Amino acid sequence: MPVDDACVTTTSRVRLDTDDGRPRMSVRASSTDGIREPVGPPLTTVLRRAVLDHAQREKRRVHPPLLHVGWPGAREEVFAVEAGDVLDHTLRCDVVAAMLRTARRHAPVTGAVPMLWLTRPGPLEVEDVDLAWLAAARAATGEAGVDLTLVVVNRHGWLDPRSGVRREWKRLRQR
Repeated sequence: MPVDDACVTTTSRVRLDTDDGRPRMSVRASSTDGIREPVGPPLTTVLRRAVLDHAQREKRRVHPPLLHVGWPGAREEVFAVEAGDVLDHTLRCDVVAAMLRTARRHAPVTGAVPMLWLTRPGPLEVEDVDLAWLAAARAATGEAGVDLTLVVVNRHGWLDPRSGVRREWKRLRQR
């Protein structure tokens, strides 16, 4: 199921003032990074499914963050960090890149771009773990040449850490 409502836009500028005189492409993130309002119905449905799946699967109040790559409600790859594991930026990038390759190889339709979601306990506020995985995901998706859709999911909703767009439910039920 392709997710085409994710609005990830970058602006590119060619710089000619490099030391060797050759033009180079520099990419800067614009202010439209991440999911923007209004969130379209297809993306809303997919993200609601990610929250519902997490609420139904994870019964513990405290659990380690899990990185999911794929399509909520369909195929997904999951990476868990064990207590005491220390992951630096490089290792996180390698994990995301490997998971993206696997997910893209098993896409539900040809050319579908997988999304990433981080499930964790706690409030839907941006935390250090979210930013660490976001930095790794940006690097890995940039290297793979695919758009990045990453949200943080807890039992009550989702949050895009780049744009701040969120959805929360008091009592989420399966439709």
